[in-house]
Amino acid sequence: MTINQNKVVTLSYQLTVDGNLVDQSPAGQPLLFLYGAGQMIPGFERQLEGLKVGDNYQFTVQPEEGYGFSIPEDVVEIPMETFIVDGNPIPELVLGGVIHMQDNHGNRLRGEVREIKENTVTMDFNHPLADKTLAFTGEIIAIREADADELAHGHVHGEGGHHH
Repeated sequence: MTINQNKVVTLSYQLTVDGNLVDQSPAGQPLLFLYGAGQMIPGFERQLEGLKVGDNYQFTVQPEEGYGFSIPEDVVEIPMETFIVDGNPIPELVLGGVIHMQDNHGNRLRGEVREIKENTVTMDFNHPLADKTLAFTGEIIAIREADADELAHGHVHGEGGHHH
């Protein structure tokens, strides 16, 4: 069986950027996902298609098929008072700190502190891997047909997957 649309794929992976390890599947905890359901970045899925159990892979994903390019409008200045609680700045308010916030519509955002001024804080809400070429290595551990419930819900169920 090969990896293609509507298959449940189990694999190990390592992700490096500029030679630095960024993420990996923990030992004994492979990644499971429903191929073609939009859960993975496009370039990752595209390069896995056609692989079989036991295949090792090594490839790169360019920004346009990964996390995209930085959007200048996603770097914004926010009033300092947003980060003050009980008269003190929150502990995450340091250069390079990551602060989880919400926009006016309730969407969760991950922002990195880029600059701290007296009255404002410059936050970058771009994905931290935007503009980056991603290097993946790993092994295909298992492939199976997705069942009807998994197809209907768009994700893997059971051990290693989603539990309802």
